[in-house]
Amino acid sequence: MKHLHALAAMLLASTLTFAQADTTKKEATVDTIKVGNFVIIKKDKTSAQDSAYNFGKGKSRITINIGSNSNKNKSNISTNWWIFDLGFANYRDQTNYPLAQAGGYLRQAGSSAKVDANTNTLNTGKSSNFNIWFFMQKLNISQHKLNLKYGLGFEMYNFRYDRSLSYRNEPAPFAITDTISFTKNKLFVKYLTVPLMVNFNATPDKKKGFSLSAGISAGYLIASRNKQISAERGKVKTKGDFNLNPWRFAAVGEIGLGPVRLFGSYSFNALHKDVTQMEQYPYSVGVRFSNW
Repeated sequence: MKHLHALAAMLLASTLTFAQADTTKKEATVDTIKVGNFVIIKKDKTSAQDSAYNFGKGKSRITINIGSNSNKNKSNISTNWWIFDLGFANYRDQTNYPLAQAGGYLRQAGSSAKVDANTNTLNTGKSSNFNIWFFMQKLNISQHKLNLKYGLGFEMYNFRYDRSLSYRNEPAPFAITDTISFTKNKLFVKYLTVPLMVNFNATPDKKKGFSLSAGISAGYLIASRNKQISAERGKVKTKGDFNLNPWRFAAVGEIGLGPVRLFGSYSFNALHKDVTQMEQYPYSVGVRFSNW
């Protein structure tokens, strides 16, 4: 009987010892700091960058999680409304002007207004590109660092000519080198455009980090006109398609560095239809006013 009592006492002592050791182990991983009426409890860390903090007591206790899981709370689709672009426009001119003139599209009003390689020269300082995007969206592909970016909006180009070039629609669309001098002479074109890009965001938790987007766009011509101002004719607006290409396919890109965002666009196809023999490939660069 004495042996049984001794064995029971040893088992009880062992159990209390292990329980005390286990309790000590748990308490060693919890830090408690009292500041005024608040008690701050730092719980177990699940990783070097993941921890939870409790503030207060009872119902007023607040828990803050700090760590690498912040992207889990982000929506996979984010939308940016009403984006604006402002930039310079130009085009790469590969036109064979004698061939374009022989085809009948490019004409001259007289011997003093000859067709030559400078017929379509632009005033680069006044040729502009202004875009309005109704919206752009980012679709998360991987950890919000790799995204699919797309949108819908208007692309508008103003090509300001240095020479006296006029566009007409009757009896058929053509362009003619005029005999008078214009104080303002521009071709305006407007496209309804859908861009599609792959976006890389190096700092998805920051609005003003580094980002890079590249892709393609497809636009459909919805308006075009030739606006001219001269002493002889006053202000004249001529509307029509002028045998312009109804579709515009382009390479597009965007770079974001801090609060500054730059965009660029380059057309794969020519501004005019093939029948005109005009080969001009518009491009533009500028600043994008966007939240991301």
